[in-house]
Amino acid sequence: MTTDPTMTRIGQGVELHHHRGQREAARDLFAQIWDDIGGEQGDPLHVCVLAHSMADVQDDVHQELIWDLRALAAADLVTDERVAQAGVPLSVAGLYPSLHLNLSECYRKLGDLGRAREHLQQARATIGALGDDEYGRLIRGGLERLAEQLGEAT
Repeated sequence: MTTDPTMTRIGQGVELHHHRGQREAARDLFAQIWDDIGGEQGDPLHVCVLAHSMADVQDDVHQELIWDLRALAAADLVTDERVAQAGVPLSVAGLYPSLHLNLSECYRKLGDLGRAREHLQQARATIGALGDDEYGRLIRGGLERLAEQLGEAT
């Protein structure tokens, strides 16, 4: 369980979206947190997780892509020590499969199948960082579905 107040607030937004279907409320909360952390100048872990969550509540795929790219850029600045300090039960490497999965899906929706396939390959290359738990199975299932949509063998 996280003891990081910002991560707790982001979790509340995820709860609003995924468990209560309150997409707009989640987007509003994420926007407030984004302002509070100083946007892209904030703590890279906060920027990564918040941007990744914000992408999920966008109505426009171009906006979704912008948020997912912010999340990926921030992930490159996060350390395992910082992740552990925040109480996140993943290594930094464990962030990448989902980030690349989401980017691949954005590019697929935009019709840029070359980039979609590139990110699918990157997600597959990093999937070993995830365990055989609920989260790992969720991401693997997403990769399998996306691979089928892109006509790639799984």
